[in-house]
Amino acid sequence: MGEGAFFSFPKESAMTATTALTSLRLLADVPITLRWRDLDAFNHVNNSTFLTFLEEARIVWLSRLFENWDRGEVTPIMAATQLNYRRQLNWPGRIVVELYCERLGNTSLTIAHRIVDAGDASIVYLDGNVVMVWIDPASGRPVPLPQVIRNACA
Repeated sequence: MGEGAFFSFPKESAMTATTALTSLRLLADVPITLRWRDLDAFNHVNNSTFLTFLEEARIVWLSRLFENWDRGEVTPIMAATQLNYRRQLNWPGRIVVELYCERLGNTSLTIAHRIVDAGDASIVYLDGNVVMVWIDPASGRPVPLPQVIRNACA
């Protein structure tokens, strides 16, 4: 295991820290300062808090694309998530959440994500992806992706 790593992961896992992201379109890189409340009893950032970091980054990205993205005729929901924890994250610290367009479907978007150290992007704390599906809030049925999302991912 590498310095700071606490798990040994197979090299072939889905969206690994070594995957070449240069072929994917960068959607956003969102800096986040760690908070004391992010810690758990083991004095490192709690695993569930990583989901909050990813959610915050997606909200920043969507808010940059269009106002009221969450109150329109269509809205995104999270359908699936994959998280690969690569190393412990301790307080104090600053991270950057990177979001990439991994796959663009008819009603869904797969967003690859990485959480890296703000001072050294080669230090990866987490990687993986999330599948977002756009729905009609009234019916709960999937709808085609908004054009603004398609444009952002093209």
